[in-house]
Amino acid sequence: MSQSSAQRAGQMPAADTPSHPAQAGLQARPVVLNVNGIEVIYNHVILVLKGVSLQVPEGGIVALLGGNGAGKTTTLRAVSNLLKGERGEVTKGSIELRGERIENLSPAELVRRGVVQVMEGRHCFAHLTIEENLLTGAYTRRDKGEIAANLEKVYSYFPRLKTRRHSQAAYTSGGEQQMCAIGRALMAQPSMVLLDEPSMGLAPQIVEEVFEIVKDLNRKERVTFLLAEQNTNMALRYADYGYIMESGRVVMDGAAEELAHNEDVKEFYLGMGGAERKSFRDVKSYKRRKRWLA
Repeated sequence: MSQSSAQRAGQMPAADTPSHPAQAGLQARPVVLNVNGIEVIYNHVILVLKGVSLQVPEGGIVALLGGNGAGKTTTLRAVSNLLKGERGEVTKGSIELRGERIENLSPAELVRRGVVQVMEGRHCFAHLTIEENLLTGAYTRRDKGEIAANLEKVYSYFPRLKTRRHSQAAYTSGGEQQMCAIGRALMAQPSMVLLDEPSMGLAPQIVEEVFEIVKDLNRKERVTFLLAEQNTNMALRYADYGYIMESGRVVMDGAAEELAHNEDVKEFYLGMGGAERKSFRDVKSYKRRKRWLA
């Protein structure tokens, strides 16, 4: 289940030896995003990501998992090129979108290429209405007819937003603001959405509703998702493939169903199992082993 040397080099596992049918299906799809051995430094001195490699296939849902400070958000910002706003930069490795190096593209240029990030914490414009927030997502587009059609499509996926379309975002619930943030991203007609902590601060039933919509968008609109999520259980239910991060490294990856049934993942990320571990020393040994695997 740990990363192989081939995966660290930016290659998916060999297609003739898939460990799971879902994994085999992913291998058959073209790779839309290839992150190969990147390092990220903040303020010229703080090393945050250490040789992170991952791949996202066309039409897939890939989850970045791990606790606070694992490097999930930094990985998404490296892809969307929002690091400069945090005084960060990619100093090693490469990031390719459909074979094109994108490290030096601006966020606006990435939006035009179909890559949009939904930021952690939603970040709606509080003084604008829900509909005005949604329309800001279409700033790169010019055809008013297409924009109007796209707005109705967003409302079809988020009917709750249509009923609140004239309400100021500041006076809507956290779930409605999260839906608004995702809908705003969809207004740019993305082929790939980077979704950062969609469950943060939301009630469990709203979290499930949001993830169901993400799955629906993936299945019906063929939108590719790379999502960072601390709620490992929920993410593995909806993702095809997962990467577990700790301390700026990918320490484990695999098909979502395999990760969900992995005993180590159950114990350390799902809060289940672990009865065979007799002491805290065993726990420390396991964590140390994961660091070595990275």
